[in-house]
Amino acid sequence: MSISEAKKIKNIVVIGGGTGTFAVLSALKQYPVDLTAVVSMADDGGSTGILRDQYGVLPPGDARRALVALSPSPVLRDLFNYRFANGDLEGHSFGNLFLSALEKIHGNFALAVSEAGRVLNIKGTVLPVTLDNVRLVARLANGKLIRGETNIDISRERARAAISHLWLEPKAMLNPAASEALQKADLIIIGPGDLYTSIIPNLLVAGMSEDLRQSKAKKVYVCNVMTKYGETHGYKAEDFVCAIERYLGNGILDYALFNKTRPARAILAQYKKKRAELVALPRAMRTKKPKYIIADLLDGGNLVRHSSDKKFAKILLSLV
Repeated sequence: MSISEAKKIKNIVVIGGGTGTFAVLSALKQYPVDLTAVVSMADDGGSTGILRDQYGVLPPGDARRALVALSPSPVLRDLFNYRFANGDLEGHSFGNLFLSALEKIHGNFALAVSEAGRVLNIKGTVLPVTLDNVRLVARLANGKLIRGETNIDISRERARAAISHLWLEPKAMLNPAASEALQKADLIIIGPGDLYTSIIPNLLVAGMSEDLRQSKAKKVYVCNVMTKYGETHGYKAEDFVCAIERYLGNGILDYALFNKTRPARAILAQYKKKRAELVALPRAMRTKKPKYIIADLLDGGNLVRHSSDKKFAKILLSLV
């Protein structure tokens, strides 16, 4: 897709959190499109969790990553990602502290993110999916409950039952600014990212599935390249799509995008130590919604990550 063709696409919304959203935003910001990142507010681990517990702020981690992805300044990106290695601030990133301080000053996390966006001179907009203070809860197949995103994300058990159901406590309402962005979108991208801790938490917010169904935008789900133990162990490509549709609803997704490139054997061996496996491709292609699309999505580095270059962006833009 040429630059002139990309100009026809005025509004693109990316829904997610973590490093997957970072890759998508980094790829798309190279084109003249209007980007909005709608990010999860369920994170409660590491620096983010400490700030939530000690200061009662909303989680800054996923918003910080999206802001950094959209900033054109290498110095400011490094500054917001800088993590203190010792002392009282050990483990905290500067960006998390900055956002939390702004929230305390303004009394509003959405305004804090907006102000940080101006400081970073971002190309686009970053919006929290909700402004409610929520926690993620999962019920496993054996009936056990796990509370907190970080406890769901990082399995502390050698063998853990599969996740059967996920919800937010208390119930959360969709950020009105995010709702407006969804209604104006030409393309809505969901994922990639940890299925149950970065992607689905956005879909649990009241109003999200209704707005996605009503939006005239094309909707695409970008599937993970690797499984994650404790969340998607043993999942095939179709299992990821089924999980998304369980919370989003059937007939809303137009496309599901999967990686076809196999990483080097040595790289896969490193991931196997973490009990992560390459996501198997769909057993059969389909033309009904969502239509399956298989492409080379990797960046070619030593980590199995979606590419953040124009190759990835062109694939996404071609879906409109």
